[in-house]
Amino acid sequence: MQDDDLRPSSNVEDRRGFGGGGGGFRVGGGLGIGTIIGLGLLGWALGINPLVLIEGAQMVAGGGGQMQTSAPQGRQGAPTDAAGNFVARVLGETEDVWSQVLPDQANRTYTAPKLVLYSGVTQSACGTAQSAMGPFYCPQDRKVYLDTSFFQDMQRRLGGGGEFAYAYVIAHEVGHHVENLLGILPKVQAAQRAASSRAEANQLSVRNELMADCLAGVWAYWMNRRHNNIDESDVRQAVATASAIGDDRLQRQAQGTVVPDSFTHGSAEQRVRWLTTGLKGGNVAACDTFRTQ
Repeated sequence: MQDDDLRPSSNVEDRRGFGGGGGGFRVGGGLGIGTIIGLGLLGWALGINPLVLIEGAQMVAGGGGQMQTSAPQGRQGAPTDAAGNFVARVLGETEDVWSQVLPDQANRTYTAPKLVLYSGVTQSACGTAQSAMGPFYCPQDRKVYLDTSFFQDMQRRLGGGGEFAYAYVIAHEVGHHVENLLGILPKVQAAQRAASSRAEANQLSVRNELMADCLAGVWAYWMNRRHNNIDESDVRQAVATASAIGDDRLQRQAQGTVVPDSFTHGSAEQRVRWLTTGLKGGNVAACDTFRTQ
């Protein structure tokens, strides 16, 4: 993937080197920092969105309060180091693509999220962000959180890697922001809270995650139309990554068995299928995972 022509975004908050402090925080429902960190590590090991686990624990604890944080303020603007600048360029291209595609295809104005770069641990409006969680989108503050060491983890743990695979990871999280702007994400979260079982709530999470995969593909389709900067090998990298982070493969690696009712992101086959759906046509309407079997 060639990124020389991509505009670096200034919507980057670089907290690397600022530490994980920035004031205290509390969690509605009585969850402590130890519990949050433990749930984050468990989520990463099983391929489960840590925010889903934390929300579930809040519900069990009887609390519905939102997490309150005081986060450190990092450097604002596009970083100059190689990893940070690459992230800023991908983010800038998501802004340029979605600013055109979302109004054209969904009649919605695109407002860009912030992307927070951090090292190890930081605070978000959704609680503690840890590198063990992997990248995630927090709808409460409309920010994407990313520790770039995750890219090295992709190579070591998942056997993936390559610039387009890394871009796919960022575009997937921005896809959740697009879902939020479309009003889909709050509806999913409300439906999960009203679900009669954990399996039902997990199925909603799967559809939500697969839609973000498809939207990442839509972004890549239009980026390539604009810059002609990805080829077959790039696509293979992204497909390999999507397959590697399927719930079935992650569960088999972590626990030796596969439990479909506990899936939260989708199987390897599903993730590849929806990513390629977006890549083939660049059509947001084709990403409606909530109206398909």
